[in-house]
Amino acid sequence: MSSLPLRVAVVCSNNQNRSMEAHRILSKRGFNVRSFGTGAQVKLPGPAIDKPNTYDFKTTYEEMYNDLVRKDKILYTQNGILHMLDRNRRIKPHPERFQSCKDTFDLIFTCEERVYDQVVDCLTSREQETCQPVHVINVDIQDSYEEATIGAFLICELCQGLQHTEDMENEMEELIQALEKKSGRAFLHTICFY
Repeated sequence: MSSLPLRVAVVCSNNQNRSMEAHRILSKRGFNVRSFGTGAQVKLPGPAIDKPNTYDFKTTYEEMYNDLVRKDKILYTQNGILHMLDRNRRIKPHPERFQSCKDTFDLIFTCEERVYDQVVDCLTSREQETCQPVHVINVDIQDSYEEATIGAFLICELCQGLQHTEDMENEMEELIQALEKKSGRAFLHTICFY
């Protein structure tokens, strides 16, 4: 059993809902966690499906919050976006793009298969330097508040199980299969190297 907390990354497309809820839960449980998005820009729902609010990854959650309050406080309060941004700004200053991060992790969780593919592609296209393994695990989580919370607890449960194993490399598949059976969700898993 490792005495050091696992280094965990959680990745969704915009670093807003799913990855941030998992970031919040894992951080409360003492994990060394960071969260990311893989999109070219951060997109939040707008007044119509074809009119999203689009921001650069360097835009702070505070700036997004204030921008949406100016645009339509009632709409963005009713649809929960202001509540989500309020949570996010208490966790970290701004969204981060996974492709720009050079830090290493023990585990990287993704919240949808498309993001999983982007993360694996990013890791395999980099030049390997240390050959340190990183486990990339996908659990599909719908982009809703309720599903983000359920997904965050699934990710946390797997992290806690892995934190307490004697040999993470050999027990990984068994823990994933047990959680798949318990949750009724399929997980994807691969190993990449730094």
